[in-house]
Amino acid sequence: MKTLDLTALLRINPYPGRGIVLGSSPDGSKSVIAYFIMGRSENSRNRIFVETPDGIRTQAYDPAKLTDPSLIIYAPVRVFGTSTIVTNGDQTDTIREGLAAGKSFEEALRKRTFEPDKPNYTPRISGLVQQNGDYTLSILKSADGDPASCRRYFFDYEAPLAGQGHFLHTYMEDGNPLPSFQGEPEQVDIVSDTAADFAELLWTYLNEDNKVSLFVRYIDRKTGEWESVIKNKHN
Repeated sequence: MKTLDLTALLRINPYPGRGIVLGSSPDGSKSVIAYFIMGRSENSRNRIFVETPDGIRTQAYDPAKLTDPSLIIYAPVRVFGTSTIVTNGDQTDTIREGLAAGKSFEEALRKRTFEPDKPNYTPRISGLVQQNGDYTLSILKSADGDPASCRRYFFDYEAPLAGQGHFLHTYMEDGNPLPSFQGEPEQVDIVSDTAADFAELLWTYLNEDNKVSLFVRYIDRKTGEWESVIKNKHN
C-alpha cells in the first residue's frame, strides 16, 4: 500500500467529518493518536474538547445554543489499563465496559452499529492502541446507505513502522447525503516528533470553515507517559 501525505489528504478534502489517526512517531519510540471533529451545522460547530483525567470529552461551547446533545456529546478518548481507546461516539464507553468484562475490542463493538442520523447513517469509527504500539481500527457502516444492513470491518496493525500511521474518517467528501468512508484506512506518513508539532500541522491543514476541535497524544511505549494537545476553534 502506498504511503500518502496526510496533510495533502486534509488539504483536498473540505469535509472528512470526524477522523482518527493512529501510528508511530518518526523515531519509533512513541504511539501517536489524533482525533478531530468537524461540523457543518451550528449544533455540530458549537463544541469544544475538554480534558479529563484519562482523555477528553466534548462539551457545548455555548450551552444556550445546544439543540440536540445526542451523537455530539461523548468521551472520544479514554484509557483502560495500558490501552487507549479513541472513537467518534459513545461507543468509547461500550468498548471500555467490554474490555472490563473480559471481551475483546471486536466483541465489544458487536453490540453497536452505525449512527441513526438518517440519511447519512454516519459510520462509527473506533481505535484501540496497546502499550507496545500495536493498534486496531474499526468502522461500522451501513450497506451503501441502506440501514437494514450493517457492515463491520476491523483492521489490525502489529509492530507499526516508525513514521507511519493509518487514517480513518467518517466521510469520503462533502455531500448530501454524506458519502461514507470506503476501503481500508489510508496509510499515511507521520513526520512530527512531538504532539505539539503534529497538532499544529494537522490544525493548519484541516478546512478552516469546518474544523471544530483536535486532540493529539504521543505515548512513550517504555514508560507509558503521554503528552497531549487540544486545539479548539472556540477558545
